[in-house]
Amino acid sequence: MRYARQSKILEIIKTQEIDTQEKLAEKLNEAGYKATQATVSRDIKELGLIKVGSAGGRSCYAEAPKDSLRDSDRFSKILRDTVLEIKTAENLIVIKTLSGCANAAAEVIDNIAPECVMGTLAGDNTIFIAVDHTSNVQTVIDKFTSIIG
Repeated sequence: MRYARQSKILEIIKTQEIDTQEKLAEKLNEAGYKATQATVSRDIKELGLIKVGSAGGRSCYAEAPKDSLRDSDRFSKILRDTVLEIKTAENLIVIKTLSGCANAAAEVIDNIAPECVMGTLAGDNTIFIAVDHTSNVQTVIDKFTSIIG
């Protein structure tokens, strides 16, 4: 549930100007996620969110740049904690995750995938990954399995 909630947090801060933890908790509760200010505070720390100036002149939450080591550690942990199974079908990779975690895992995949990955599509517990050619599928799988361990 934590990863699903954190994925929702990322979605909220990308589409709305959120300047307080209380406002973020309110938006999460409206979206069906039970969250207190303390929960949001921990999520903000785990996600490495920062505050940036907005068009309205307020300081709002945003994602930190993706190139930090902290992000790669966080990305690895999300995949290790959520991925249950990886299968292939031609040039598609199908990843099964814990229920409610596919969006968070797909966000990680979008950030670490090699250029041969054409795109991802996530449901509740399933991710479809389109790879440009069948010969590149194993390379992508090897990258994910090396992260998962």
